[in-house]
Parts: sequence; structure tokens; C-alpha cells
Amino acid sequence: MAIGFGIVGCGMIANFHARAIADIRGAKLIGAFSRRIESADAFVTEHGGTAYDSLDEMLDNPEIDVITICTPSGAHMEPAVAAARAKKHVIVEKPLEITLKRCDAIIEACKKNRVKLFTIFPSRFHRSSQLMKKAIDQGKFGRLTIGDAYVKWYRTQEYYDSGAWRGTWDLDGGGALMNQAIHNVDLLTWLMGPVIEITAQADMLAHKRIEVEDVVVATLRFANGALGVIEATTAAYPGALKKLEIHGTQGSAAIEEEDIITWDFAKMSKADKALVDKMAGTTQTGGGAADPSAIGHQAHASLFRDAIKTIQGRASNSIDGKEGRRSVEVILAIYKAASTGKAVTLPLPKDPVLSYRKHGVKRKRR
Repeated sequence: MAIGFGIVGCGMIANFHARAIADIRGAKLIGAFSRRIESADAFVTEHGGTAYDSLDEMLDNPEIDVITICTPSGAHMEPAVAAARAKKHVIVEKPLEITLKRCDAIIEACKKNRVKLFTIFPSRFHRSSQLMKKAIDQGKFGRLTIGDAYVKWYRTQEYYDSGAWRGTWDLDGGGALMNQAIHNVDLLTWLMGPVIEITAQADMLAHKRIEVEDVVVATLRFANGALGVIEATTAAYPGALKKLEIHGTQGSAAIEEEDIITWDFAKMSKADKALVDKMAGTTQTGGGAADPSAIGHQAHASLFRDAIKTIQGRASNSIDGKEGRRSVEVILAIYKAASTGKAVTLPLPKDPVLSYRKHGVKRKRR
């Protein structure tokens, strides 16, 4: 019996959800909801299913087992909680939400109603990321010493002007870090482990009419003692593929989007020596570096397959609500460190008051 999907929000990212569902045997798109019925109509004309302008009506459809949330970041909680109360499993686009309180509300609603919750971090399903995680778990790096994440993308002013929610604290939740670089924040913390202390600086240097940062640099200390750096921007023309580096006392490795560009260990097997040639040139898209639509849907499909297996009891959820919350907490701590100029320790209070969020980007006089 097919697993039925409903999509909430019919913007750009919803197209990738629909294509992923279409690629999965045993999955079917049943409907899509938008507050603007014309958007839902156009969406289902392209992808199939029924258009809804009432979320409750879509949630009442017994053919729908899973709801995917594709609304602006700061509007994830309400439809996610409603879906959980309707006994639908929930898949939420990154970030899970933009405050810890709102993340926790989604997590609690899904727990209370005994439905599964999944957060969209498709980069974890790239073969390069999986190989990096396996090598760390096997101890190939020795003691981890430093882990770095770089997301040097470019977004035009027209990109921010294209939607009233873009570049706002209330709906975007932040700028280059919360919207674009969160994928690498998730990868870095998944690979390196929990973060315990952060310092940071952030600014808005290249764009107008936005409230949030377009450049940020943070230094991290992980619970295992290692240090790290996160650099994120949407002001680096023409935009480069995102990059992640892991170093230890016995090895170093680096990923550029889906490509492994460095794989060097004190003890190299034959498979290790062949890996860089095998894994170079695997990236087939621009990775979203300059064009947010220039990504593939295949990793989304892998995540959806994992979700279906979890729902059916054939796998355990690899990216649940707790995993989704973690990257949000790190990002909020970076914002707090950037606004106060002081080191911030984690975990954060459940619902911290962040002056950076309240007062916006700190600008230097020029």
C-alpha cells in the first residue's frame, strides 16, 4: 500500500519534495496546501494530487500519511503541530524552526501524538558525507583536532526582494547562517560532535532592505576538545560550492559539495587510495552556490525513503527532531556571540533572549 504525502507550502523547495516523492516506489503525492489556492492549483497541475486552500481539509484526508512542511522557516511550527495532532507523520524542511521554543513545540506535539518527526538535511545522504562519518566512527582520523565548514555563496539583491519574508528575523530566522549554511552546520556537528563554546562576528555588508547578516565567522570548541570554524556568506560573487574539512592526528579529509577532494590517512588502504579519484567530479549541480534552485532532488529522495522505512518499522530515524534542533541551537548561539562580543556556552537556555535577534545586525560606522 502506497504511503500518501501532503505538502504544505507551494514555493520553490516544494518542487524538490514533489520530485523526490515521484521517484520513490510506494510513495504518492496526494495533495498540496497553500493559502493562495492559485499557487496550489499551479503546483498540482505540474506534480499531481489535489489542491487545497484549507489545511484542516487536507489533514482530514485519510489517504495522507505524511505531511511535509515547505513554508518559510519561521512558519514551520503551526502546520507541523496541526499535522501531528491529525496523526500524520511530519517532515520539516530546514531549519526545524527558528527558535528553540518553537522547535520544542514541534518535537513535543509529535511525541504526544506518537507520530514520527524528520528534519530535512539531505547533505547527510551524500555518499561523501556517509564515507566521512564512517571514517570518523572507525577512528581513522585519530584524535579529532579541527573541523571547518565554509559556505561562500552569492545571492543577488533581487533574491531577497523576491519575497517579503526573505532576510527577516521573524520568518527567515537569520541570514546566510540560518538559511543557507545550516546544511554545513548540521554536517559539522554530526561529524565532530556537540559544541560547547562559541565566539563570533557577523555583519550585513552587501545587501539592502534586509534585517539579517550576509557574512558571519564563528569559532567553536567541541566537547571532544577539538576546535572549529564556520564561515558563511551570501556576498561572495560568484559563489562557490560549500566545503567541509575534518582533521585529526592520523588523517585529514575534505568534501566540496558531493566531491571528496582530500582523503589522506596515516594508514591508507587500497580503497582509500582509490577513493579521491572515484569520488571527484560527482557533483552534478551548482549546489545552490549562486542559484538556490540549482540543486538536485536525489538526496531528498534518499531522506524520504529513510523516513518511509522508519514509519514502517524497517529503520530508525536518522534525522529526528532532536537532530534538527541541534543546528538551530548552534546558530542561535553564534548570533548571540556576534551580538554580545562574548563567548557563549552551550547548551543555551530553552528560550534565550537574543539581543542580535531583537536589534538586528550590528553595523560599524563607515
